[in-house]
Amino acid sequence: MAGKAVISLTTGMEDPERVTVAFLVALGAAEQGRPTLMFLTKEATRLALEGVATGVACDGCPPLADLLARYVKAGGTYLVCPLCFDSRKLDKSGLIEGAELGGTVPMWQWIGDEGATTFSY
Repeated sequence: MAGKAVISLTTGMEDPERVTVAFLVALGAAEQGRPTLMFLTKEATRLALEGVATGVACDGCPPLADLLARYVKAGGTYLVCPLCFDSRKLDKSGLIEGAELGGTVPMWQWIGDEGATTFSY
C-alpha cells in the first residue's frame, strides 16, 4: 500500500487558487491509491459545506466542484477542525460527503505509527 498523505488547508474561498492547488495535491495522492486526508482549519472549514467550493479559480484551472467530486470518488476524506467550525457557527447537517468533525487527536490516530507525507496550504 502506498504511504498516507495529509494535506492541511487553512484558506477558504478568499484565495481560490490556493484552495485549487491544495485540492490538486490531495487529488493526485488519492488517485494514486494513497490513503488521503485533508485537514481543514480556519476559513477552510467552510469548504466542508455543500455548495461552498464552487467556481473556477483561474483561467485554465479545473472547476472546484469537479475536484471535490473526483477526490471523494478516489476515496479521499476530510477531517474538519471542530473548534474552527463551531466558532464560525456552521451547521453540521450541511457537511459534504467524506467530511467529519475532528481535531488533532483523530488526525494523529488516522496517521498512526507509519507516518504520512504532509503538505500545508
